[in-house]
Amino acid sequence: MSRANRPLPAGFFDRDAPVVARELLGALLVSDCGASRCIGRIVETEAYPGPHDPASHAAAAVGHTERNDPMYGPPGSAYLHLNFGIHWCLNVVVGSEGYPAAVLIRALEPVEGIEAMRQRRDRRRDRELTSGPARLTQALAVGPHLQRHPLQRPPLVITPGTKVPESALVRTTRVGISRGADREWRYYDRRSRYVSRRDRAAEIGG
Repeated sequence: MSRANRPLPAGFFDRDAPVVARELLGALLVSDCGASRCIGRIVETEAYPGPHDPASHAAAAVGHTERNDPMYGPPGSAYLHLNFGIHWCLNVVVGSEGYPAAVLIRALEPVEGIEAMRQRRDRRRDRELTSGPARLTQALAVGPHLQRHPLQRPPLVITPGTKVPESALVRTTRVGISRGADREWRYYDRRSRYVSRRDRAAEIGG
């Protein structure tokens, strides 16, 4: 395996959530789930940096629960959460083990396996295959069977890609939350049409 295709080591994720969220842009999410290899370039992320974040599933007001227990695991492991009781969303645990912080993978740009993604997404338009956290898990056959999975080994790994330059980076507020909605902990690649929701004001300001 070439150096470029080796998974990002656990140490990469042992940093503050906003740092990891920004550095994950351009990395590749590689799924061998469902008997078909699918690869997507990460183009949008959100940071949930710990109990001081009121939007976190492990916010201080919530504490340590059975639901958020995977967030306390080792850096570089998967935390799957169920959104609206229907859709699974993929987060990467970051920071020190025992401290609940994570980065939500919000959008991917398909690189390989697009036909399998189309089948899993009921032949929706290509723009809708992976442009959202619930869409991308369905497209890549990622689900609760991967809870706590270390993302350095198959069937789901994150490998280095091409870093998104500062000129293409947008930093803005997170989506679909009511608490901590003013925190600019969402990051995306303005060049990608697969970003789930654009912030035109932030793009112009950036």
